[in-house]
Amino acid sequence: MDAAVEAGRNHDDDIEEAEDAAEDHEDSGSDEEVESPVAISKNITNTSGGIYRNKQRVLIISSRGITARYRHLLEDLKKLIPHHKKDNKLDTKGDVQSVNEVAELKSCNQIMYLEVRKHQDLYMHLAKAPHGPSAKFHVVNIHTMDELKLTGNCMIGSRPLLNFDTHFSTSPHWRLLKSMLVDAFGTPRGHPKSKPFVDRIMSFFVVKNNIWVRNYQILDKADEKSKGTDKDTHLVEIGPRFVLIPIRIFNGSMGGATLYENPAYISPNEDRSAKKQDKGNAFAERIESKKRRVEALGVPHIQDPLHSKRVFRGADNSDSDEE
Repeated sequence: MDAAVEAGRNHDDDIEEAEDAAEDHEDSGSDEEVESPVAISKNITNTSGGIYRNKQRVLIISSRGITARYRHLLEDLKKLIPHHKKDNKLDTKGDVQSVNEVAELKSCNQIMYLEVRKHQDLYMHLAKAPHGPSAKFHVVNIHTMDELKLTGNCMIGSRPLLNFDTHFSTSPHWRLLKSMLVDAFGTPRGHPKSKPFVDRIMSFFVVKNNIWVRNYQILDKADEKSKGTDKDTHLVEIGPRFVLIPIRIFNGSMGGATLYENPAYISPNEDRSAKKQDKGNAFAERIESKKRRVEALGVPHIQDPLHSKRVFRGADNSDSDEE
């Protein structure tokens, strides 16, 4: 067991040294040929049986003030993305550009940053570091893996099949979002932390201009009548499930010029303010509805003879108390 662990560490060290040598060669600008990381690791295979060529690394990080439910979602995303790198909670204080520095230190070329505001609103920043583009989403309708209704199960680190709705090919901004989601959730072939199995499928559907994310287990169940010869393949939801509401797409990483803006998006602050205003105007609306009802029926308003203003009037029907 110790020998296998040591061999895996040596394999990772060889690949990292090869990457560093290639980067130093590019920075120096010399014409000498340097053996590429692929050539060095060409005869070295990992547990998945493939060669690790796609150096995709995703930095998954959150802001301070994250709630328990959102923290569980963060842990679920780490399980679904074996090619991720993590870091401590980041206190950006409104400046999300500092996440690019963390991605540079971690040698990550993609960022998934979960930002929590007012301890109740969750935003996801998905960016290609360091030059962009990037997208900002509002995350709603969150259900984690630990919920009882999600009974599916899969192997940790397995590579998923990515299923996208046909709506993703209708416009340029949907095609851009599709490519960013593929890089984030698509596990590279031959990654050291991945498993050589495909037992789950991740689906992305566009419903009312929102992206619905679902994760299913591919389950093969033998038919009793066929005595195990035929298998019935069906899907069981694993989780997590959530909805991404696109807000903006930027030209740079974690900011820059706006390439696309969702005109139908309403911020949660505006939504809560409108609900409070409607609740405060409930009494005025009730009085107004009574007036409209009387006018619609056409019944004249009859004064109550026992009203205080009529009972305590004087002999001349005045409000004075003179005898």
